[in-house]
Amino acid sequence: MSDTQPGQTANAIDLASIQELINANKNQAGALLPILHAIQDKLGFIPEHVVPLIARALNLSRAEVHGVITFYHHFKQAAPKPHTLQICRAEACQSMGAEALWDKVCQHRAVRSQELDVEAVYCLGLCSTAPAALLDGRLQARLTENKLNDLLNQLPAQSDTKGNA
Repeated sequence: MSDTQPGQTANAIDLASIQELINANKNQAGALLPILHAIQDKLGFIPEHVVPLIARALNLSRAEVHGVITFYHHFKQAAPKPHTLQICRAEACQSMGAEALWDKVCQHRAVRSQELDVEAVYCLGLCSTAPAALLDGRLQARLTENKLNDLLNQLPAQSDTKGNA
């Protein structure tokens, strides 16, 4: 979904297209969230330099816009990495070993080398097949350390598959 490349800088983003998104949504009731969603859908994140544009269009302070961006975990403030792993940390997955998987993945080379974003999510609806995760939007159930290692070690071969699930 993202028009940016992983690691793309905020300076490379077309401000005219951002302004179009703002203008298209600014007259809605409660326009801030639709604007933020539209920008994130287009770019994969909310660049810091667009906050003043949004604030001005909605007659809000930059602090108010920033507060909403940072309150909701869905909104990202940096360009996405090539891959995203979301590990369920709800009770069913915890009881089946998700915490150990979380610890393991945080030590993996893909995380250390900036290839992989790791995020906690709370319930993917796969409680009966716990522990569960999403890797680049693809569901992974009944994860074990071995299965997780296999998935992570395949990442370079899965180049740019994000959003194709």
